[in-house]
Amino acid sequence: MYDIIDVPVVCSDKSLIPQYMSKGATCLDVRAAENTKIFCGKTEMVRTGLKMAIPEGYEGIIRPRSGLAKKGLIIPNSPATIDQDYRGEVRVLLHNLAYEPFEVNYGDRIAQFTLKPIELVYFDTVNKLDDTQRGGEGFGSTGTQ
Repeated sequence: MYDIIDVPVVCSDKSLIPQYMSKGATCLDVRAAENTKIFCGKTEMVRTGLKMAIPEGYEGIIRPRSGLAKKGLIIPNSPATIDQDYRGEVRVLLHNLAYEPFEVNYGDRIAQFTLKPIELVYFDTVNKLDDTQRGGEGFGSTGTQ
């Protein structure tokens, strides 16, 4: 039913392996490997203690958790890509939009992780693009409905 992709991972002594939290979950929850406080309007890079080897032909993707967004925490570079040639620690950039500091504790679920196949893109330079009804109009040009 599903393809299972093996992702080699090196764990620090404080890291926790990402897990699916329900049978129908499409992303694994990623946990903090440290305690930290994120002050109002500030951004912190939170350690996971994980290093992984993303398989060739795939990208690792870090996404926000809705439960944290509800509390005012966002991932400003979301979705964050982990390239297949990156071998450093996976860290999650969290920004606090709330009016109070946010405590991240060791083991807290701070993000979600998924793996997606990629396609390489090569640009073909041409003199003209084909016409469409929309043309070059953007930023709300297709209406609000």
